[in-house]
Formats: sequence, structure tokens, C-alpha cells
Amino acid sequence: MDMPVTSSARVTCRDASWPLSQLTLVGMSWSSPAAAVPSRPLVLLHGWLDNCLSFTRLAPELASLGPVHAIDMAGHGHSGHRSPGQSYWLMDYVSDLAELLEHPLCPGADDRVDLVGHSLGGIVAGLYAAAFPERVRRLVMIDSLGAISRPLEDTVPQLRRAIGKRLRGSGRAVVYPDITTAAKAREGGVSPLSHEAALTLVPRNLKPVERGFVWRTDPRLRHPSPLMMTEDQVRATLAAITTPTLLVQAANGLLASRGQLVERAGLIRDLSVIEVPGGHHCHLDGDTAPVARAVSRFLEQP
Repeated sequence: MDMPVTSSARVTCRDASWPLSQLTLVGMSWSSPAAAVPSRPLVLLHGWLDNCLSFTRLAPELASLGPVHAIDMAGHGHSGHRSPGQSYWLMDYVSDLAELLEHPLCPGADDRVDLVGHSLGGIVAGLYAAAFPERVRRLVMIDSLGAISRPLEDTVPQLRRAIGKRLRGSGRAVVYPDITTAAKAREGGVSPLSHEAALTLVPRNLKPVERGFVWRTDPRLRHPSPLMMTEDQVRATLAAITTPTLLVQAANGLLASRGQLVERAGLIRDLSVIEVPGGHHCHLDGDTAPVARAVSRFLEQP
């Protein structure tokens, strides 16, 4: 049963869950009495190793447009993990999204949704929009523009690395004495976070144990993928996107240092691009108002 989490005079937030055939996805839903009726669902997909609280600042700003659903993707947050023996293939996330939109979230066969994805979530949303354009009205990708690619000659070495890691396993879980220490560990890395933003995300990714906390997220998420897309394959998926699309590029984000941006952006036929201040988590960390304004204005269009 969904349980209310927070409410105000304008926006209500509650826990939500959506059972799929192989696992249950969990997340949070926001609604506002100011939303037009009828209104279409807005689905938010977070980045790798994050969770639905990545959108805790953006979602309330979008609730006036319609019901907002932020999903913990498989293996993340409170959602179910893949079965033993399975891996976290990129295309399986796309399949999860397709199943979610077919039944638990949008049972009407003709229902269309708006999709907003950050990082990995943007990749998944873009792949879904390419494969099922009739189901997506508008698409927003936050500091995300297609999957990470590998050269063709890396195919066999990548396979070797992935199988080697699967055979070795994930090793012993690190135990953190408290949530603050775990948040400190999350602050660094490829996509750094402020301490405040890390404290927002990290608690949902932890579970208590006898001596403190360990990561709730599936350790297999860190295993290399056995097969990566080539750049030609990535470009083919971007060229297949016919949905009106907004790319929100962070001035100091991950896309800023990647030379493929201009070439990839030119492949999407109906693409708007806006640059906002901040890093990779520009929708969560620091001044998020420019992101909220840009996404709201884009999704308000008919």
C-alpha cells in the first residue's frame, strides 16, 4: 500500500510501488491540486547508483503539470534486485520502463507520457523514446546524450573483464558507522556532490546492519557490462528519436568534457539545448532553479 510521506497546501508526495513480472519497482509520486485534469504522467529516471530522491528538488516544481513519478530503477534505492545469475544490462532497464508504462503506471494503450532522465536515466529514456515514439510526448535528458560507447576492437577485452569480475564476485561490503560517513564517501568520485546533496541521496541507498550501515544498492551494478554499444549503434538510436527533446547541459557536467556532444546532438531531429550552471547533478545540487524553469517551460508546450 502507498503511504503518504509529505504534504503541503499545493504539493503532496507519497511512496509508491509498481510490480513488474520479475521484480517490483519502488519510488515516489508527487501531485498538485493545481494540475490540469486530465493530465499526462511525468516519469523521472535517475542516474547510475542514485535513486528517486535525485529529483526531490525538481519534482515538486513539475507537479503542477500533472502526476510526477520518480522511479528507483532496478538494483537501486528500494526497488528489487535482478535475480541471481542476471546482470544489469542497459537494455533491461529499457524493458523495465516499457513494462512499467504498459501496465502498472499507464494501463491505457494510447496513453503517452513525458520522460525526464538524468545521466543513465536519460540514456534509458532516450532508448525507449527511439523504440516507442508513439508512447512519448516529450523527452528531457539532463547532462545525458546517448550511451557510453566502446570501439569495436574493445569487444573481446570488455567481455573478458566482465566475466572475470562476475567470477570473482563483489567482495565484502563496507560497513559505515553512520549515514554522515557514508555521505562523505559519496561526495567524491566521477560526479562529485556537495555534502548536502549527498545527505539527500545516500540514506535511501543504505540499509542498517549490526555495526552501522551498508549499501542497499546491488553490488552487481558496479560490474562491467559484458557488451557495450559501439558509437555507430549509439548514433543510430539518437537518430531514431522523433520525439521533441530537450537536452539540459550542465556547464561543469560530464558532457562538457566529451567531444562527441556536437556530433551526437546533430542527430536528433527535434532537439533544443540549454546550458545551465552547475555540475553533473545540476537538478539536485546548488541552484536548481534554472533547470526547473527550463524543464517546466519545455513540458508546458502542447
